[in-house]
Amino acid sequence: MSQTDPTDDGARGGLRGRFDPVELYHRRTARIREEIARNRRGEYTVPTWVLALALAGVIALWVIVLFVL
Repeated sequence: MSQTDPTDDGARGGLRGRFDPVELYHRRTARIREEIARNRRGEYTVPTWVLALALAGVIALWVIVLFVL
């Protein structure tokens, strides 16, 4: 029964791979590059919280116009 040591440098999914700062940097920069490429292709989306905030602002503006002014 052979088990791989999770701290071994060759174990890709082990502890060393998860907490390796160089690997974390490469994964983060790759994610950022992919997001920028998606945005340039027009695949960006507006976060839901931004849409909810905009809707609340429009409703508040209408309430102010109708009942205060």
